[in-house]
Amino acid sequence: MKKKLLALALAATMIFSLVACGGGGSGDSTGSGDNVTITIFNSKSEIQDQFEELANTYSDTHPGVTIEVYYSSDTVSAHLATKYASNDPYTISMVDAKDVYSLGAEHALDLSDQEWVKDTNYAIKIGDAVCGFPVCIEARGLMYNADAIKNITGEDFDPATCKTTEDFTALLDKLVAGGMEAPVGIMKEDWSLAAHYFQEIYEEQPDPEAFVQSLYGGSADLANNERFNSMMDTFDVLKKYNYAAASPVAAEREVSEQKLAEGEIAFMFGGNWDWSLIKDFNEEANLGMMPVPQSTADDYNTKLVGGGSKYFFIDSSDNTSEAQVAAAKDFLNWWVYEADGNAFVTESCALVPAFGNINADTLDPLSISVKDYADQGLLVDNYNYDPDDHYSIVGASMQKYLAGDVDRAGLAKEVENYWKSVTPVEH
Repeated sequence: MKKKLLALALAATMIFSLVACGGGGSGDSTGSGDNVTITIFNSKSEIQDQFEELANTYSDTHPGVTIEVYYSSDTVSAHLATKYASNDPYTISMVDAKDVYSLGAEHALDLSDQEWVKDTNYAIKIGDAVCGFPVCIEARGLMYNADAIKNITGEDFDPATCKTTEDFTALLDKLVAGGMEAPVGIMKEDWSLAAHYFQEIYEEQPDPEAFVQSLYGGSADLANNERFNSMMDTFDVLKKYNYAAASPVAAEREVSEQKLAEGEIAFMFGGNWDWSLIKDFNEEANLGMMPVPQSTADDYNTKLVGGGSKYFFIDSSDNTSEAQVAAAKDFLNWWVYEADGNAFVTESCALVPAFGNINADTLDPLSISVKDYADQGLLVDNYNYDPDDHYSIVGASMQKYLAGDVDRAGLAKEVENYWKSVTPVEH
């Protein structure tokens, strides 16, 4: 009864995938006999369909194990807080890195003894305990359509020749002169503008942690910060050549993805996760990823920003039985070591594996770019400790800048005021 009431309460915000056998709650439904049910919280919306299919097929090769997959669009921390308050946690939760740090000490099982720990550089430790299992590697940068560029320039595109803002502007001018009226798309979503693009301003500081602390303390001077200005200089170039410049905040993501896939535009800031949409428009698109061009003396214009993205942790509470813990550990080992698990990661979900033993030959072109940069050690680490409302509030400020409703100095002041108004994230 408790499980049914909880399901009703969460129905409005959750997508439910169920292959039911003998119950369903994460705390008390181990089924009957040798049957066990585990629940997985998926916070990565673009692979929800794949996870639902997995839930329906996993038990075929794992008799007696049933998987239920849930998705919520709510803030991860708030959603999981509701589950823990109800004493009905998920067996496995997929969260962001900052959520592992904030929740792991109290709620995550120590997985230090698991075999997969030796095969990844991206697991999260809290003290001596391995609490976070890396779901995948993701990275951010400029996506480009190599064929669209070559069709105008007549030459294969080499991102290494386009490192500075001046290089980038010259190439865009060449594309316009060759008939591509507006070579750029900009995603107007707050998470893209703030949590992905503006985020690089923090991540590419000489000491990201010290810089963020200066923002909290009110001593940071964004308007005169070299990284802020180099990233915003490039953003101004993107704005100038944006196909939706007349109404940039009305641009639909799917339309922009389609234009990039079909070569109507040549560049758009994003990440390898965008392939999940792009492939629906042109599965043969010859795309790649490159660093954001910047005119600075350092080497950040040779690197993408990224690393481990999304993490699983297994619930450590008494609400999760020993049988469920064992099944959850088996699932994670299947993810890393079984051919079907590998295929689910790289083929079904098109994710860049975070484990060195997983073959990634079947990856899409954006993910191949990311893996190439990762293999060369050319990924700038993510900064994982933003407040939960950072992307919505700073994203709104970036949307104002994109629309021309605030200038650069005003944007800097809005961002500074935001950071001074929030409580530092413990980590």
